[in-house]
Amino acid sequence: MAKNTNYIYLFIDGSNLYAGQYELFGPNKYLNFSKFIKQIEKNLKINFDRIYFYASYSPQPKKPTRKQKFYLKNEALFYKSVRQTENLVFFKGYRSKISGKEKEVDVKLAVDIVDFAHRNYYQHGYLLSGDADFMEALHAVRRLRIKVSVVCIENKLMIKSLLFYPMYAITFTKGIRKLKKIRNLPIIVRLNKKEVIEFV
Repeated sequence: MAKNTNYIYLFIDGSNLYAGQYELFGPNKYLNFSKFIKQIEKNLKINFDRIYFYASYSPQPKKPTRKQKFYLKNEALFYKSVRQTENLVFFKGYRSKISGKEKEVDVKLAVDIVDFAHRNYYQHGYLLSGDADFMEALHAVRRLRIKVSVVCIENKLMIKSLLFYPMYAITFTKGIRKLKKIRNLPIIVRLNKKEVIEFV
């Protein structure tokens, strides 16, 4: 991988994003990831040179319920739209057979954010996640004098990041109620739901 300090990288906590979009749109609709990214780039007036997406697929029950079948189908369609996105690297973690919890994903994401910064692969890094556990990784990048910004969808806000970094809150509604009590407000980016949502 060649060094280019003019590059803009987007790192995505894919499992967090999927959970958020499922909560917003339910089992019969899903976020078309490719269209979603294009809308973000259009609104922020940037182009991501490379996108790194980290996630794991849900385990397949031997006898899934009707609800589980809808969920798994929705998840499959969402991740299919992710894999069809240009300039994207998909890191697939796994689930513990005992607990069902996701493994490797968060650690790999945090390590790549810091490692690529040390290697001077990017000049400006964006993190799309609502998980404040990644704050230390962002701080490490900032100490290298590399720009950092946070992107969150409306129901997965990393409120703590507002104290340190520019935050772009992606909303598909008229507003975000949670933000009314926050002093350092994020930049609201409103997307047209009809342009980014597909039906199962």
